[in-house]
Amino acid sequence: MNIVLTLVLVVQMLSALGMIGLILVQHGKGADMGAAFGSGTSGSLFGASGSANFLSRTTAVLATVFFVCTLGLAYFGNIRGSSGSSGSVLEGAAATAPAAIASAPAAPASGAALIPSK
Repeated sequence: MNIVLTLVLVVQMLSALGMIGLILVQHGKGADMGAAFGSGTSGSLFGASGSANFLSRTTAVLATVFFVCTLGLAYFGNIRGSSGSSGSVLEGAAATAPAAIASAPAAPASGAALIPSK
């Protein structure tokens, strides 16, 4: 189960990094207007409008993979958390806190004794 969780996490990270790269490479909507008047280089590896379709479709596929991995991590995290204990993390901390306080030395009753001497 740990291997599947690690694999899903790696796929999610790679898809997130791929989305970041593809989004940064894409041109904005204002760049198309400049290319229409001849100020931009519209001829590229994919053609005048081919890169927009390719990059936007690839970004959509990576976004879908990212969301599926996120749902998978939430599902596997819920399975792992419910099988170990039925309580929350705070309930486990509350059970151990009184033991730590009980072992601490008792504080003096007056406030003047708390000031350290030089």
